[in-house]
Amino acid sequence: MTQPQLAEQLPYHRLARLSPRYGWWRPLVGTLVLAGAYLVTLVVLMVLFAALGSGMGYREDADGWPEFGPVLGTATDLLTIAAGIPVVLLTVRWIGGRRAGTVSSVTGRLRWRWLMLCVLTAVPIVALSMGGMLLLPADGGDPESQWAGWADFGRALAMLLVLVPFQAAAEEYVFRGWLTQTAGAFLRSPWAALLPQAVLFAAAHGWGTPWGFADLVVFGACAGWLTWRTGGLEASIALHTVNNLFAFGVSAAVVDGLASDETAADANWQVVALDVLSIALYTVAVAWWLRRRGTERTAPAPLPPAQPPVFAPGYPYVGGVPVPAQWAGHPAAPGTPVPWAGRPGQATTVAPPWTGRPGAATTAPTPWAEQPTPGTDLSSGTHLSSAAGSPPAAGLPSASRHAGEDGTDRS
Repeated sequence: MTQPQLAEQLPYHRLARLSPRYGWWRPLVGTLVLAGAYLVTLVVLMVLFAALGSGMGYREDADGWPEFGPVLGTATDLLTIAAGIPVVLLTVRWIGGRRAGTVSSVTGRLRWRWLMLCVLTAVPIVALSMGGMLLLPADGGDPESQWAGWADFGRALAMLLVLVPFQAAAEEYVFRGWLTQTAGAFLRSPWAALLPQAVLFAAAHGWGTPWGFADLVVFGACAGWLTWRTGGLEASIALHTVNNLFAFGVSAAVVDGLASDETAADANWQVVALDVLSIALYTVAVAWWLRRRGTERTAPAPLPPAQPPVFAPGYPYVGGVPVPAQWAGHPAAPGTPVPWAGRPGQATTVAPPWTGRPGAATTAPTPWAEQPTPGTDLSSGTHLSSAAGSPPAAGLPSASRHAGEDGTDRS
């Protein structure tokens, strides 16, 4: 008996192959569509923000862009990045040909309990790291920071708590999500699929210092490994969100801190050392949680469509089992029309196995003779050796016919 075909288990970086209509071109075309759709979305948002700024009376800078101020200006920047989430999800659904949630995790959705556990794990680790950075001596050229005040800090913090999670998640959906699964569609090795997105992630933040670029590559690599190891984006979204909230929060606490153009790419080696240490601690902590509670890491690939049965001439399928045509209608009245005989579309009659010509009247076998027993000559109707315990078929010579007149067996 043939064993049932088992579905291949796909890890997260291979989920682009989850589409029943997967083709090698889908990840490549999807990447082009994603880039084009995001650029169009940025243009639409910029026109909308410019119209709102002009309508609300904000002054314009030399480039004609409204001067919203540190808080609203940061909000517009975060919103333009957060717009990447719907663009990625729609691209996965329409171009990828699979469920949009498969870019979130192997379960087809965000696992909120696991996400909250990762957030609670990241908060103390990132807080300790950020506290250590604040204790580092400031550069001689930096002006002395001034407290922004509770009113300004409160407004900025409320805005950050609402928008930063979407901004951080959007970057994860693009780099650890779409780009990782695009590379994984062609590469089985997880590291081969994870390293390109880490480098692209660092390059997207600009070039500041070699230390800052290396820090971003480490972050992207560790976040990518967590995504593959846990089967979803939850762990990387949690770390990215908590890290950005602390970084933006510290900037919002000082006057014009949010107006600064510095990013993580501009960090010096002392800041990078503390940040890499926190990333490593978080990665170890999530791996420890994963061993304790476990989570889904793979998704079953769609099985290929079942092949239709091949109807060989003279051997139709009855109940999924190929049988000779002369047995397919057994038992049946002589002259029964069968669709497989004669010309296509023409019903004709075939001779039953117990008669010599079509439509000839003869005695049919008994119902228990569903299939011919060994030794039966169906063309002549002579039973050579009946099965043990089986009743003789009606109309066929009985075993007693082999005996003599006196009943003595002469065979």
